[in-house]
Amino acid sequence: MDVERLRARDGLATATFTSNATTAAFKMAAPVIETCHVACCANRTPNVVSWSRAGTIAFGTCNSVALYDPQERRVVAVLNGHTSRVNTVQWIHRKDCAPESHLVSGASDNRLILWEAQNGKFILSVECKGHTGPVCAVDAIYVEDSKILVASSASDSTLRLWQFNELKEAECLHTLSFGSSFMMDVSLALLPGSRVPILACGGDDSQVHLYVQSNGQLQKAMSLQGHEDWVRGVAWASLGGELLLASCSQDCLIRVWRLCAKSGTDARTEDDHTIIKMKEDVFEVKERVFAVSLETVLAGHENWVYGVHWQPPLYKGGELKQPLSLLSASMDKTMILWAPEEGSGVWVEQVRVGEVGGNTLGFYGCQMSPDGSMIVAHAFHGALHLWCKHQEKEGEWRPGVVISGHFNAVQDLSWDPEGEFILSVGSDQTTRLFTPWRKQDAKQETWHEISRPQIHGYDMQCLAMVGRFQFVSGADEKVLRVFQAPRNFVENFANISGSSREKLLTSSDCASLPEGASTPALGLSNKAVFQGDLVPKTNEEEGQFNSLSDQYRESYFHPLIMTEPPPEDHLLQNTLWPEVQKLYGHGFEMFCLAADSARTVVASACKASKAEHAAVLLWSTATWRQLQTLPCHSLTVTQMAFSPDAQLLLAVSRDRTWSLWRQNLPTPESPELQFSLYAHTGKDTAIHSRIIWSCDWSPDCKYFVTSSRDKKVIVWGPCRLKDSGDSVLPPEIQPCSSILDVGDSATAVAFCPVLCSDNSYLLAVGLECGRILLYRWSPSQEAAGGHDWSSCGATDMSQSHSLAVKRLRWRPRPGRAGRDDDNKKDGQTDSESGIKEQSSWVQLASASADHSVKIFNINKRAL
Repeated sequence: MDVERLRARDGLATATFTSNATTAAFKMAAPVIETCHVACCANRTPNVVSWSRAGTIAFGTCNSVALYDPQERRVVAVLNGHTSRVNTVQWIHRKDCAPESHLVSGASDNRLILWEAQNGKFILSVECKGHTGPVCAVDAIYVEDSKILVASSASDSTLRLWQFNELKEAECLHTLSFGSSFMMDVSLALLPGSRVPILACGGDDSQVHLYVQSNGQLQKAMSLQGHEDWVRGVAWASLGGELLLASCSQDCLIRVWRLCAKSGTDARTEDDHTIIKMKEDVFEVKERVFAVSLETVLAGHENWVYGVHWQPPLYKGGELKQPLSLLSASMDKTMILWAPEEGSGVWVEQVRVGEVGGNTLGFYGCQMSPDGSMIVAHAFHGALHLWCKHQEKEGEWRPGVVISGHFNAVQDLSWDPEGEFILSVGSDQTTRLFTPWRKQDAKQETWHEISRPQIHGYDMQCLAMVGRFQFVSGADEKVLRVFQAPRNFVENFANISGSSREKLLTSSDCASLPEGASTPALGLSNKAVFQGDLVPKTNEEEGQFNSLSDQYRESYFHPLIMTEPPPEDHLLQNTLWPEVQKLYGHGFEMFCLAADSARTVVASACKASKAEHAAVLLWSTATWRQLQTLPCHSLTVTQMAFSPDAQLLLAVSRDRTWSLWRQNLPTPESPELQFSLYAHTGKDTAIHSRIIWSCDWSPDCKYFVTSSRDKKVIVWGPCRLKDSGDSVLPPEIQPCSSILDVGDSATAVAFCPVLCSDNSYLLAVGLECGRILLYRWSPSQEAAGGHDWSSCGATDMSQSHSLAVKRLRWRPRPGRAGRDDDNKKDGQTDSESGIKEQSSWVQLASASADHSVKIFNINKRAL
C-alpha cells in the first residue's frame, strides 16, 4: 500500500475531524462518563494530608490533590493543576469552623496553588511562582477583610510570606533566607488580643523560630531552644487569651510551649524570687509584651516524631472551645493522643494506636476529624490508616475502612472473567485486587482493595487472568510467576461481594486449596500455608527446635474472617496468594502478557533490542510447559491480544509493526496447540511511524485496532476466518478505517465488548497527557472523508489522569459491578429490569502512571 498516498488522502480529513471532535467531546463529556472509583494513596511526604472542618480529607497523590470523604468512603474529587509531585496540602480553616472554601497546595514544580470552592466544586484560583526549589510545607490563615495570608517553605532554603486578595491576585510580601538550613514545617496564628500574625517554623537547626508580621515584613521575635535534632512539625492552637505551640522532632520528643500577653502587674512579680516558675522569654509587638514558656515535654515515642496535630476547636453552648488534646505520629509506627490529666494538669498519654509487623516504615503525619472521633495517619508506603473511637467502650479505638491504592505508576490491570473484581500491578512492586463492597445500611457500593496477592522485590510490569482465581504476572525479572487464590481469600471474597461461598469454592477446586500464603524472611516467592501449618505448637514443642530454620517462623499468615475490607497491616500479611509455578524462558525483563478466552494459552514477551529476544513465547495453562516460540519482531513487543474466539493472536511492537498469528488445526503429528504467522506489516507497509503502544480486538473478531506514539489510531481487517483449508491464501488485511488523529500520543486503546445501538463499535483511547477519549466507529460509513469516526465523549479535567494512561480495559459484560442484581423495580420481572439496566451502562477501568486506577461508568444511552 502506498503510505504517502494514504497519508495525503487522510491528512485533510484527520485535521478537520480532530478539531470538531474535540469541541464535540467537551460539549458532551458531562453526562456520558461518570467516575465510579479512584484508587490512589498519599504521597511519601510529611505534610501531605489535611482534614477539613466539613469532614473531607485532602491529600496529595502523585501530581494531583484528592478530596476523600471518609463517611462515604470514596474520592469525591481530584484536583489537577500541578505538573510535579504534590508535597504539601492545607485547608484554610475559618474562624467560625464553617466548611472551608479555600485549599492551598505546594509541589515539586516549585509552585503554590490556591484552590477555591465555586458551585460545590474546587477550581484553581491563583498560582504562585517564586520558589526555586520544591515547596515542602505550607500554612494559611484569613487576615482582615477576607485576605488570605500564606506561609510556604521550600528546598531552596527560603520561607516566603504571600498575600491573596479577593481579586485573585497573589503578592509575595517577604522572603526569609536560611542560608544552608531548611525549614521543615510552618504554622501561622494570630497573636492573642490582636490581629498581628505570628509564624512558627522548625527545621534542621533544631530550633523553633518565631516571627511576627509588622508592616508586611516578618520580624524575628525569638528562637526556642530545646530540641536536640531536626524539628519536623510545628502547630499552633488558640486557647482563650493564650496560644499553645506544639513542636516535634527527630529526638523522639514533643515540646509544648505557652505564649501569653503580659500585663504591667506581671512585670513586677518577675523580681519576686520566692516563686518557682518556668523561665520565660519575652518579646514586644506594638508596645505589648508577650511571654513564651515551656509548658511540657512529651516523651513516649521510640523513633522520630514526624507530625503533631491539635484537635480542632468545637462549638459548645454557643461558644468556640479548643479541646486540650494533641495527636502525634512517629516513625515507630504509632500515633499517640496526649491530654492533661484532670486533677494535676500533667500531660499524659491517653491512647496509643498503631500497627505491628509488616515490612513498612512508620507514619509521616497525622490528622484528627473535626469532632475528634476519628484519627488518620499516612505511612511511608502511602497507605492511610484510620482509627475510629468506639461508641460504647470508653478510650477504645478500632481500625476503620479507608481508601488505598498503588504508590507508584500502575502498569497493567485486568478484570476477572465475570467482571466482579479488578487486579492491577504497578512499579510499587505490588499486585492489588479491588472489588465493590456494600455496607448493610449504605445506599451505594464502594470499591476497596480486599487482597494484595503479590508483594514483590521487583517492579511489576504486566499480568493476565487465567480463570477466575488464577493469574500470571511479570516483573522486571526474567521469570513469570503463576498465582492461585487460597481458600481464605475465596471465603472472604464471598462475604464481601455477597456471592455464594459454596458456588465459588466448587468453581475453584477447593479440596486442594491452601488456607493462605506467606513470604519467607529473605524470599521472593509466596509459599502456600495449609491447614496443618496453622495448628499452634504445644509448650514442649516450642522449647525444642528440630532444625535451625524452626527458630525463625516462616508463616506470618493468620486466617481472617472478613465482613468488611481489611486495614493495611492485614493486606500486607494475611492476603497474599500462593505462587504455584515459575515460568523460565525469557532472556530479559518481562514486558507484556496475554491470555486467551478459553484460558488454555498464555502469551508472553520481554524487553528486546534484538530479534532473537523479541519472540513471543506461548505457554500451556494445563501443564505450564512452553508450547511454542513465535519470532517475527525485531524490537520489544509492547502489547498482545487474543481474539475473543481464541483463534488469532495479535502482537504490536516498538519496531512500529504488528503481527497476526492464527491457531492451526490439530493434526495427528502435532496434537498440541500451534500458531502460525497469518499476516504482518513490514517496513514498507507499516502506516504507524512511531512505536505502537496498544492494540485490541472488536467483540465480533472481525477487526482489530492499533494505537501509536504518532497520535494515530487505525482499525484493521477484515479478519473473520471462514472454515477454509490451509491451501487457501488468507485475505489481505488492510486499514478499514480512516486514520484517526487523537492529538497526542495514544498509549492505550480498547474496544467495548458491547456494540452500540446502531451496530457501530465503541472505542476508548487513552492519551499520554492522561485524558481518555470515547469514539464510535461505523464500518458501514465512507472512510474517505473521516466520516466513519464520531467522537462521543471525553474525560474532563477533573476525571482525567495527570500522567500517561497505561492500560484501558472494559468490563467483560455490560452493567456495573456490584449492582447487577439489585436494579429491579417493583412489578418488573428479573429479565425486564435486568436487560434494561444492563443495556444502558458499561464500565471502563484505566491504569495510569499517576499511581491511580480509575473506574468509569459510561452511559450508552447518552452517547
